[in-house]
Order: sequence, then structure tokens, then C-alpha cells
Amino acid sequence: MGMQLRTSYCLNHFTISPLLPSLVHKHTRCSTISQLSFKNQIGYDNSERAQFFVAASNNADSPFIGWDEWKPEKRSKAPSLSDVLWPSAGAFAAMAMLGKMDQVFAPRGVSMTIAPFGAVCAVLFATPSSPAARKYNMFLAQIGCAVIGVLAFSIFGPGWLARSTGLAAAIAFMIYTRAIHPPAASLPLLFVDGAKLHGLNFWFAFFPGAAGCIVLWLIVSFLAMTLTYFI
Repeated sequence: MGMQLRTSYCLNHFTISPLLPSLVHKHTRCSTISQLSFKNQIGYDNSERAQFFVAASNNADSPFIGWDEWKPEKRSKAPSLSDVLWPSAGAFAAMAMLGKMDQVFAPRGVSMTIAPFGAVCAVLFATPSSPAARKYNMFLAQIGCAVIGVLAFSIFGPGWLARSTGLAAAIAFMIYTRAIHPPAASLPLLFVDGAKLHGLNFWFAFFPGAAGCIVLWLIVSFLAMTLTYFI
């Protein structure tokens, strides 16, 4: 892990955790910081996250991360009605379609309206340009984290150890593969606690997680084409 830190004047120093490169602990307030950047184990630049913590640490009114983090994000203007309506309508259509699919799979005791899909809808419809909405991130994380959940349950059985191990391994997998997709982190917990899902075994890697994401992605693509055509 490489680190570069240059300060023009600092009363004391910062310490950076070797386990979490983006976690900066402030000991005393520094007046100015010209540059803070570092590379973590997987090789990409964390300067943007570093700037966030540096800006928070320079806030004299903040006991830990700055009061600005407790306020709405500053924007040039308020979101328009369409910015609110279309994502909400898309999420409604997506969940309605998954609900109809539930009727087909109901005899097998498997639901397509699992809780993580609510988070996936929020990512795809509310923040479509975010890294978590990338198809690579979404599908690799969904499949990988689901497999991790099955393995954790197979090794440790039901209980807290399987949940915590599965979650930790899922986060490590997403970071290592550069496929950060937060909704996928809930899949190991879902499998460990979902008795109806245990019969799927490793098929859980593709159903309902990956299959549901394909449906959601198709809906997002259709709405995007529709809006492009009419607007």
C-alpha cells in the first residue's frame, strides 16, 4: 500500500488504518493540506474518498465527520417533477412485473420480490450513472455473493457465524473484483435465514438474484429508450 501525504502546516498528524485505506482519523486539526492520495491493495485511486475525509476533518464545528454530511446534498437546483416521477414509476413497474412472476413460481415456494430487489431498484432508477448500476458490478456481485452465501451456510450451518462470515466474504469479494454493488451484500444473509431457499443450493447464484436483475435491467433499458423517443 503506497501513501503520499504533503502538508503545508499541521499541528499534529493523521493516522491511516492499514485495513481500511479510506479511514482517516484526525488527531488535531491541520490548517491546510495540499494533497492526500493513496493506493489500496486492489490498485485504484482513492483520492476522492480521501478528499471527503480531509474536508470533514477540516470542519471545526464537527466532532467527527462534519455537519455538512447531515444536510441534503448541495445542488444547483431542486429536482424537477420528472426526476421524481420517472424513477418512482419505473420502480413500481419493475416490482409489479416481479410480483406477476411470483404467481408462476409460487407453487415452488420461491419469491421474485425478495428484499434486495428494492435496493437494486433504488440503484438502477434513482442513481443509474453510479458505479453500482454498472452491469459488470451488478451481475458479478449478485452471482458471487449468492455463491458465498451458499458456501457459508454449507460450512457453518444456520446462525450468526454463517451470517457474519458470509457478509464479510461478500464485501471482500466485491472489493477484490472491483464489482461494488451494495444490494448484493444482503444475499448471504438472505440465504442463511431463508429456509425456502436452501433447496435451491447453488442455483441460488442465478435465481432469483441474477434472474431478477436481468428483468430489472430490461425494464430500465425499455424506459430509457421510451424516454429518449418521446422527449
